[in-house]
This record gives sequence, structure tokens and C-alpha cells, in this order.
Amino acid sequence: MNKTFLIGNLTRDPELTQTPNGVSVCKMSIAVNRNFTNANGERDTDFFNVVAWRGLADNCGKFLSKGKKIAVCGSIQNRSYETENGKKFVTEIMADEIEFLSLVSEGEQQSKGNGQGGRKPNLQPLGDDFDCPF
Repeated sequence: MNKTFLIGNLTRDPELTQTPNGVSVCKMSIAVNRNFTNANGERDTDFFNVVAWRGLADNCGKFLSKGKKIAVCGSIQNRSYETENGKKFVTEIMADEIEFLSLVSEGEQQSKGNGQGGRKPNLQPLGDDFDCPF
């Protein structure tokens, strides 16, 4: 089974392009903090390249930007390619699902649109008395 779940912040703006066949592909990088501290008492960070395809890619390119927090569910893929300097190896997270975890500010809603036909999203913070059904 090849399944990974990551939560992190985008390290740069997503790069939305299309294949020669017109299929959307969005490449991005996320920084994920480790759950433990190193010998100096500091928390280390890992960086992962994430690739999204088709409609998911379009949404990422439209609504995400550097610094936004996302949750990624997908699989790890290794590939290689030849260059003038030899063979290069790449490890990427192929996204099946991406959840946008950062709240959208008023300025972003107006400049990028919110994907809801002009309506504001109904985002309510959860209080301490939130009843979880499970």
C-alpha cells in the first residue's frame, strides 16, 4: 500500500501548466514540521514536492499561494530522467486529495473569487462546546 498524508505550508506559489494534450498539472512544494525536536531543541522541517492533476490542479492554481496551509492525501512516486550531467532522481507526492486549511481573507475573496458564485464561505470557528458525533 502506498498512501501518505501530509499537512504543511506552501513554500512558493503553485505552478499551474498544461500537458501538450491539454491536461492541467499543478506543481507545488510544502514544508512539514517534524513532531519532535532535534538535539538543539529546534523543530526540523521536511520539504516535499506535490503534484496535482486535472480539476484538482486547476483549483490549486486558482486558490492557493505561498504560505497557505494544506492537507495532502496521495501516494509517493519515484521517477528518474536523463540530463547532460547524468541521471536525476525525483521523489514526488502525487495528490489524490488536497484540503485548503488556511482561511481566505476578504482581499483574496475579492481578487481571486471564492469559488462559490460570489457568496462568502460560511466558515465558523469551532468553540470549546463543539459536539463531535463520534
